[in-house]
Amino acid sequence: MAKLFLFALGFFMVLSCKSQTDESSQWRGPDRRGIFHETGLLHSWPENGPELLWSFEGLGAGHSSPGIGNNRIFINGMPDTTGVLYSFDMNGKLLWQKEYGEEWHVNYTGTRSTPLVVDDLVYLVSGMGKVFCFNAENGNLVWSVDLLKKFNGKNIQWGITESVLVDGDRLICTPGGEEFNVVAINRFTGETIWASKGHGEPSAYCSPVLVEHNNTRLVVTMTQTSVIGMDADTGELYWRVDQFQAHKIHANTPVYENGIIYCSSTSSEQGNSGLLALKLSYDGKQVEQLWRNEDFKNLMGGIVLIDGTIYGSAYRTKNWYSVNAATGDEKIIASDFSNGVIIYADGLFYCYSEDGQVALVKMTPGTFEIISKFNVPLGTDQHWAHPVIHNKRMYIRHGNALMVYDVSK
Repeated sequence: MAKLFLFALGFFMVLSCKSQTDESSQWRGPDRRGIFHETGLLHSWPENGPELLWSFEGLGAGHSSPGIGNNRIFINGMPDTTGVLYSFDMNGKLLWQKEYGEEWHVNYTGTRSTPLVVDDLVYLVSGMGKVFCFNAENGNLVWSVDLLKKFNGKNIQWGITESVLVDGDRLICTPGGEEFNVVAINRFTGETIWASKGHGEPSAYCSPVLVEHNNTRLVVTMTQTSVIGMDADTGELYWRVDQFQAHKIHANTPVYENGIIYCSSTSSEQGNSGLLALKLSYDGKQVEQLWRNEDFKNLMGGIVLIDGTIYGSAYRTKNWYSVNAATGDEKIIASDFSNGVIIYADGLFYCYSEDGQVALVKMTPGTFEIISKFNVPLGTDQHWAHPVIHNKRMYIRHGNALMVYDVSK
C-alpha cells in the first residue's frame, strides 16, 4: 500500500511539473516559430479593437515581450539606466519588481531579452550581456553570470538582444567570444556545461532554436556572418553557412520544419543574404543550400511558416510577402500595411506594424485580407516588441506600457 501511495505521489508530481512547464512561455511561442497553439479566439474584433482588460504604464524603455508562467506575467523594462523585472498576476496586480543592474541605454534604449519562464524560475539577459536567474515567486536573485566577462565576448552595436533557449536543465546563450562562442550553462546554478567555439565571431541579435532532426539534436543560431549548427549535447560545431547583412543584424530566430532550416535577414552588398533555406542531411551534421531569396528582406519582424508557405513583411516598406517554402519563389500579397511583427493563432495572423497598428489578418499564398485592426493606444518609442497570445488573451508591449486584451470568443 505504501509503495502504491509513493508511486501515485511521484506520478502526480511528474504531471504537476509537466503542467507547469507546458504553461510556461518563451520568445515567439512554445516552438519559437511565432505560432501560438490557442483555439476559441475571436475571428473579428470590434471597431476599436478587442476589449482592453488591463494595462500598466511605467515599465520604462524596452522592446522585450512578456513571459508567462505559474499564473504570472513577467516583463522587464528600464525606467532610467537600470533594468527592472516586474511580476504581475493575471488581473494586472503588480506583485513585485526587482532591479537587476545596468541595462542598454546607449541607442534604441531599453530591455531586449524576453523573460523565459521554466517552472519556478525566470531567466533573462541584459543588453549588457549578463544572464540572470530569478525566483518566480518572490523575485529573489538565484544566480547571475556575466557572459561577456566570463567567456571573453564583446558587446555589439545595439546591445545583446538574445532571449535564452532552454534545453532540459541547460540554458543556451551566445556570448560571442572567439573561443567560447555559444555556451550551455546549468539553469539551476549558472555553471558551464559546454562551450563551443562556433565560428568565433560576435553575437548578432539572434535567439537560437533547438532542432530535433531524426536522432540528432541541434542548436541553430546566427552570428555576425554565419548560420551555425552544433550538437545540443556537446557543443560540437557541425556546419556553418554564410549569411550576411549590412549591419551584421540577424534578429530573426531560424525556423525548422521537415528537415529544412529557414533563416531570414535583410540585404548585403556581399550577397548571400535575405531568406535562406538549408536542407539537413539525415544525421543533421551537414547542410546544403536548398534556395536563397535575396528579394525578401525581413530584419526583425519574424516569419511564420504555415502549410508550406512562409509569410512576413519587408523591412521599412508596406510590402507583405508569401514565399513558397519549397522553391523560394515570393509574391507580394499586400502593399498598404506597414511592415512589422507577425504571429499566428487559431487560423489567423496577428500583424503588429511599426506604425502602431495591430491587425487580424487572413492570409493565403495569394491574398492578404485585413479582417479587423486598431491603433495601440498607450506606450512610447518604437513598436518592436513581439505580441504574445496566452490563454485567450493578447499581450501588446509598447515601450513603457503593457496592454492585455481579451481575444476569446
